[in-house]
Amino acid sequence: MANLVILLSISILINTFSLLIKSGDAQSYCNGQCETLDDCSGQLICINGECNDDPDVGTNICGGASSDGGCQPYDTLTCDGISHPKYSCSPPVTGSTPAKLTLNDFSPGGDGGGASECDGQYHDNGERIVALSTGWYAGGSRCLQTIRITAGNGWSTTARVVDECDSQRGCDEEHAYQPPCRNNIVDGSDAVWKALGLNEDWGVVDITWSMA
Repeated sequence: MANLVILLSISILINTFSLLIKSGDAQSYCNGQCETLDDCSGQLICINGECNDDPDVGTNICGGASSDGGCQPYDTLTCDGISHPKYSCSPPVTGSTPAKLTLNDFSPGGDGGGASECDGQYHDNGERIVALSTGWYAGGSRCLQTIRITAGNGWSTTARVVDECDSQRGCDEEHAYQPPCRNNIVDGSDAVWKALGLNEDWGVVDITWSMA
């Protein structure tokens, strides 16, 4: 009889716990499973079935959850038979944000594709200018602002944000048939590379950047 009572008590506890999990009061934190926005706690949102920071708001609650700040691709885009990840976010911006510096041609007909998003203009590559990955571009909120870039050789320079390095779209005429940018790209002009004392033939270089 005592064993039956214990089994009944355990069954009641399990059923109660299951109901709590299914109720609207149950909320997940960083990287917790979710189906709707209501499943996530506080300012977190549901991205690809996991609760994470809202890239549109710029929250950094889950910033320490992983090296990429919890920013994961949400889909892929296939170009010439090669699958490329698509991102709506970038790693958190800090006082020394790790990134990859790439080389961009901001002039008409260059590999930057269309005119710059921030001002609708093409630019001379002698200007110290950059395009930022979609998450860092943040819907244009950093347009025409100045950032500071530091290379591994210790050289540092400033540059103005004039464009988005699109992490969601690509492989079309507008993007000069380039695949989507990774989520950690600072796409710099010739002048930026020269100011940092870098060889453009390297193509991609590790840097850090911050708002100036």
